[in-house]
Amino acid sequence: MSDENAIRQQRRRTNKLIADHEAERLRPFFDPKVTVIAGDGSVVSGIDELIRRFESFFADPTFIAFERKTETVILDRKAARASERGDWVASWHGPSGTMTGGGQYQAVWKKAQNQWVLESEHFIALT
Repeated sequence: MSDENAIRQQRRRTNKLIADHEAERLRPFFDPKVTVIAGDGSVVSGIDELIRRFESFFADPTFIAFERKTETVILDRKAARASERGDWVASWHGPSGTMTGGGQYQAVWKKAQNQWVLESEHFIALT
């Protein structure tokens, strides 16, 4: 499997775990020192804080999922780091059906122990 396909597969797996509300099972997909800038501009530093953030979303009975839709993956020359860009959608149960919001994202992946993990993500809310 190519590195690009491996990253795309990792993204699909994280999307599924988020849809299944499996916070702790997301841990291996992130670098321990991960940094995430959320769509509201808040900054999440480190895997423990990120898992707590996911648990908070999953505890909300109206929360459905976050889905990232990969558009591009570009690897560096050594295939040690990669840039992923795409669109994201958040969904919740609302009083009159499903509510959504979203925008674009940029993610940085790095290869650690022969596995692609997320080093950082930046979500830009546009809707």
